[in-house]
Formats: sequence, C-alpha cells, structure tokens
Amino acid sequence: MELQAVAKAEIGRVKQIGIGIVGAGYMGKAHAVAMSAVGAVFDTPLRPWLEMICATSESGAAEKARAFGFRRSTKDWRRLVEAPEVGAVIIASPQDTHREIALAALALGKPVLCEKPLGQDLVESREMTDAAERTGCINMVGFNYIRTPASQLARQIISSGEIGAVTYFRGEHAEDFLANPATPASWRTRGRATGNLGDLAPHPINAAIALLGPIAELIAEVETVHKTRLGPDGPEAVTNDDHAQFILRFENGVMGSLYSSRIATGRKMGYAYEVFGTKGAIRFDQEDQNTLWLYKGEDNPARCGFTKLLTGPSHPDYNAFCLGPGHGTGYQDQLIIEARDFLKAIETRQPVWPTFRDGLLVNQAIAAAWLSSELRRWVKIGEV
Repeated sequence: MELQAVAKAEIGRVKQIGIGIVGAGYMGKAHAVAMSAVGAVFDTPLRPWLEMICATSESGAAEKARAFGFRRSTKDWRRLVEAPEVGAVIIASPQDTHREIALAALALGKPVLCEKPLGQDLVESREMTDAAERTGCINMVGFNYIRTPASQLARQIISSGEIGAVTYFRGEHAEDFLANPATPASWRTRGRATGNLGDLAPHPINAAIALLGPIAELIAEVETVHKTRLGPDGPEAVTNDDHAQFILRFENGVMGSLYSSRIATGRKMGYAYEVFGTKGAIRFDQEDQNTLWLYKGEDNPARCGFTKLLTGPSHPDYNAFCLGPGHGTGYQDQLIIEARDFLKAIETRQPVWPTFRDGLLVNQAIAAAWLSSELRRWVKIGEV
C-alpha cells in the first residue's frame, strides 16, 4: 500500500497521519520525540508517523532523519510541504521562515503547528492568521510552558473563582544565557525578531492572556544593555533587546506587570507568575514546574500561609505520564501534551487553543511594547 493511502487508512480503529518537521535543531528534535511518544502516552485515536524532516543540508537532514526516526529527509522545505505523504506540518525553523512555510502548507489544506513567535513581525502574523482562517485549516502555535499540569491547575483555580476576583497579575520569563557581555555575537543578537521580545517575552504574555484574558493596554521599556558583542570580524552592534518591563491593564480591568530578560544573572528557566485574588493567591515557577503554591485567605489565621501543591494523577494530563504523585513531569512532556492537542484538533476538525489568532494576540502585545518604548507612553493594543 502506498504511503499516501496509509495516511487515510485505519489500522484497527486507529487512523494515521504523516508528520513533516521543518527544522532539525533543538525544537525540531523536541517535536520529533513528542510525535514518537504521543500515541503511547495518550492512546490517541490519530497516530502520527515521522515522514520527513528538513534541515539546511542534505547530509545533515539525512543524519537527523536517522537519529530521530524519520522515513525521509530533505534540505528543501517546499519538497516537504508538498509531499502527499506529509499530512501535517510542524514549523520549528527560525522566525524569518515561518510565514512562507505556513502559507504554503495552508494553501495545500495541511494543518500547521508553528513555533512561537508566529511571524517575525505583526504584518506577517496577521497574514498567517488570515490565511489559516480563510482556508479553515487546523492551526496552532507552540506555547508549551502553559501546558504543564501545574499551570493547567492554575487556570482551573482562577476560572472557578477559588481565589475570588483577581486583583493583580505579575509574570516574568528571565534567563541568563546572554548575561555575560563577553559572550560572542550570534543569530540571537541580530534582528529584532530574535531578541528578548521575540524569544522570551511571548511566553509570559501568553501566560498572562491564558490566565486573565486579553490585554487592553500597556506601557513598556525595552532596553539593550550590552550594545556590542564580539563578532567574527570584530565588535558588532547588537540589533535587538536584552530585557523589557511592562505595566499592563487587562480588558477585565485588572492591572499587572511583566518582565522578560536574557541577561538575568543566575536564572535558567525563570518563567514564573503570581496571581492575587480577593480570597487567595497562587504562584508558580517553571524551575520547579511540578509545584503550584496556593494561598487560601479563609484559613485559620494561626495556620495562614501558602500551601505547596505537588502535581499528581488528580491534576490535568499528569496521569498519562506517571501514577506517582510528586514524581513529576518534565520539559519534553509539555511537548507531548502539545502534540496530543494538535492531533486532537486534526482528528476532530475543531480548533484547539492556542490557535494562530491567539499567537497574533501575543505578537500584538509585543508590537505595542516596542511602540510604547519608542513613544514613552501607554499604548492600546488596538493601536497596533
């Protein structure tokens, strides 16, 4: 039987789909591993196989295909997108490639999972979102951190009113991989889309929107602290930002703040948030991703304090990975949950959050932050 026919066939009661991944680096590997594991972890009705991977050279792509378990490889993303055996496309390549690949896949009616940020700027993000909605193809953006069992629990606690009416949000994503000014220039220091606001800030913005809803307006400061770094031909200018701070006002009237940084000395995975309510509060830190801290204001004053909740089988999506409370899930498991959601959307033909439209909301906030920093004033999201 030809592979194209296999993609539409059923083996027992399980349907199959060929997956093509553009990008064979860190995230390409993570998505490949997730697609290899998702069927066994979640017993998905739709089972993926790894059909084709695209890298920057034929030899490199062939090596990654061997290592990750793909049937075929290529250095031409167009060949991957157009292959009949590829039923869905995952874009894990640099930001400046997202638009062209997504538009080509959507034009062929193929579902797309695109790594964040959606496009390298707001114009591209809008074009990609319009194409996804016009074609009706399933589309998702790769915000994996918000999918941890602890953060899913946080969303349940907030939406249920358990901590009362929300009064304030504080979020951050702080890392230190460019804290040392002697670290050489690289692709990360060239071009606005690959700076802190393109790389790290999308995650806490996504968390803020997921937990509290859309942002109405913000005021921001964006800064490049280390303005030059050593390049191959000597010192070169850094053309993007190192860190940024925001004050937010959500559409529901709640205020908040946000900080993102790639020069936060000592922080490795500082994706964290606090949410305060009239009856309690929650706090979370991704460096301890299997813990959620909960404060209940109605407790006996002599026993008041934050309670450490260790995630376990009673919390969202945990049971599929482990039966032991407190044993924990890891980074790769977030990608497996994301893979399950993508396959569910394809199988049911129903959108699953976060879609390209949700990714566009994040990019609007980033564009508003740049504008606010340049004009030194509050900016409404609707202005951008």
